[in-house]
Amino acid sequence: MSRFAIRTGVMQRGLGEPGSRRVTGFTIMLAAAVFAVIAMLSLSACAATQQSTAVAPNSPGFLLGLWHGFIFPVAWIVSLFTSQVSIYAVPNNGGWYNFGYFLGIVVFGVGARKSQTVYRDRVIDVRARRIDG
Repeated sequence: MSRFAIRTGVMQRGLGEPGSRRVTGFTIMLAAAVFAVIAMLSLSACAATQQSTAVAPNSPGFLLGLWHGFIFPVAWIVSLFTSQVSIYAVPNNGGWYNFGYFLGIVVFGVGARKSQTVYRDRVIDVRARRIDG
């Protein structure tokens, strides 16, 4: 046992006998990073792909993707009530449409809302009184 444990009778969490394997923050972070990489690789197998021959020359591109991303909230609500409206154009020209769609949602659409965080520091300026007793 460590000196602390002998003196206080309490074993500290994560610390064992001298020479035993200790779990450190680095070990936990490394395990989390390995898990995240494995999870990303596993989920990337589920990504949809599109054949290059499926893209029509006049299919929607970057600008229409930008527009569709911008109107996404309204299109989604309308798509719940009618089958005539879709939130994503298929077929599209692939990467540029997807990039425009992403920018439309994140930068110009739903994700563009500004949040304001106000931090207030409260300083208490009171002198302490000595209590004798």
